[in-house]
Amino acid sequence: MSQNWVEVCETDEVDGEDVIRFDHEGRTFAIYRSPGDEYFATDGLCTHEQIHLADGLVMDDIIECPKHNGRFNYKTGEAKGAPVCVNLKTYPVKIEGGNVFIAIS
Repeated sequence: MSQNWVEVCETDEVDGEDVIRFDHEGRTFAIYRSPGDEYFATDGLCTHEQIHLADGLVMDDIIECPKHNGRFNYKTGEAKGAPVCVNLKTYPVKIEGGNVFIAIS
């Protein structure tokens, strides 16, 4: 399946150790900037109760859902603690010309 690269934002629109929401064609994504200045993307809704992760807290490589404090590793999508038990889908990210792009299949 081919990848469709979609421009999300400029790199400086995502603060270090933070997350922003990105909506595209009826889907919600979360875009992260790690403490090491790398960018990552996951589905934007918690797999537990479909809450927007962009309202959550980022700590190191973990995003914590704002509703029930479920945690995911945003680099891998792995569910890291109750009440979440379903992993997040992750998406490839590239940086070109100071802009963040994600690959959506």
